[in-house]
This record gives sequence, structure tokens and C-alpha cells, in this order.
Amino acid sequence: MHHMLNSKNTSVHVSAMIEVDMSRIYNFIEKNRDTFANEGVKLTYMPFISFAVIKGLKEFPLMNASIDGNNIVMKKYINLGIAVAVEPNGLIVPNIKNADERNIRGLAKSIADIGNRARTKKLVPDDIVDGTFSITNYGVFGSLFGTPIINQPEVGILGVGAVTKKPVVIENNGIESIAIKPMMYLSLSHDHRLVDGMLGGKFLKSVKETLENFDTSLV
Repeated sequence: MHHMLNSKNTSVHVSAMIEVDMSRIYNFIEKNRDTFANEGVKLTYMPFISFAVIKGLKEFPLMNASIDGNNIVMKKYINLGIAVAVEPNGLIVPNIKNADERNIRGLAKSIADIGNRARTKKLVPDDIVDGTFSITNYGVFGSLFGTPIINQPEVGILGVGAVTKKPVVIENNGIESIAIKPMMYLSLSHDHRLVDGMLGGKFLKSVKETLENFDTSLV
């Protein structure tokens, strides 16, 4: 609670949201879930979202920075925090060290590992320090979108909503029609002291474009 209050009193919170068509990744997961399960990898949306976030952080490094007094601290590494709900009502954010060095399989294994260790109280102090950017997935509880609180001293956190099938207007050769698509809202809370609306918007758009046009040959 103190950590969250401190964050609200420290960072100038601004939030932006964007809608993402998850059809490409949805179809890939449906087709390959069992194959990955046989390899001991639980295939979910989170590794793909994490991969897209990492790509965006490389493209916009200020999103991966922090503020120390009057100084901006640029990070040459990406330690990706993944918020984990812990019973009965706690929340902890362990991070994947050097997450940019992992592929989809590696991210999937790391996300499962820190989640399991968080829920079984087997995290070590190093797991929860030196994070550079965080993701919180409130979609697992059915929520569509929210405005997450920044994990200090980071300058941004991405909220992930539930993937739900919705009617969407699509255009093909100038002809509009309605299709059923698996859609997801992403919300970015960022510290306006360092990240203005343009930078936050560009980062969100980058994540969206990576997810909607995901190169499944990378998996």
C-alpha cells in the first residue's frame, strides 16, 4: 500500500488506451497449444505481449528509463516486471532479468516460473529489484481495461485486458463488412515528467502493430 501511495505522490500519472486485433496470435495459439504443452510450455498471450513490449522499449528507450532526482537514468538492459496476484489480496512484481535476450519460448517459461514462485513464496530478493518496465494482466480476472499504477522508479506500466470476441468493421478493397474478431484493450500509464503523450502514444502504437502483424516464424 505504501509503495502505491508513494508512486501516486511521485509520478505524474497519465493513461492512454488502444484496441488490438489479436486474430493472428489467437489463431497461432489455438493451432499450436498442444504442441507447446508437450514441450512443457504453456502458450498464452503474455509471452507475445511481452515480446512486443520489449521491441517497443528498444524502439523508444525513454520508456525503459527512470528518474533519479533531477537526472534521467537510461538503462542498457530490459528487466521486465510481470505483476502477479498473490492470495489473499496481495500483488508482487517480480521481473525477468535481461528479458530482451529471450524468445517467445524463453519468455513463456520465465513468466510461468516467476508466477509459480511468487504464488508459492519462493521468490528471492533479486527477483523484485532493478525492474525497468512492468506489465500487469488484469484480463485474467475478466476486466477489459484499467489504469494501472506505475511501479517506482519506472516510468511506465502496461495494463492488459481480457481478449474477447467482438463485432468489428473491416474494409477489403473499399468494401466494409462486419467480422467477429478476438479484441483486446491495452492501457499504458506513464510518468508525464519524462514521457509525454506523443511518446506514450507512439510506444502503444508500436506494441499494437507488432501484435497485429506478429511474425509467427519467430516462435
